[in-house]
Amino acid sequence: MIDDKINQVIDWHDARNLILGSTDKDQYLKLVSEVGELGDNIAKGNNLEDDIGDILVVLINIAHRNNTSLEECLAVAYDDIKDRKGRMVDGVFVKDLGQ
Repeated sequence: MIDDKINQVIDWHDARNLILGSTDKDQYLKLVSEVGELGDNIAKGNNLEDDIGDILVVLINIAHRNNTSLEECLAVAYDDIKDRKGRMVDGVFVKDLGQ
């Protein structure tokens, strides 16, 4: 199901010229805007699904224009963190220095 939805989003971007007619910089600025909306709704205690979805839509665009996918990016990120050890201190994850 997620692959179908991602492909629908890519098709939506293509139909609106948001791949060839946009830039990574443009999409990054859109991403920052969407993250700001997420922060605002977190602070207000509002539902976050639309905000998280909007962020994913922009990330799909950036990934697609850079010939990668969310799955590939997530795999790279997980490979980077999978052995990381640490703990939360005052709301911040602090990595163990022995790594």
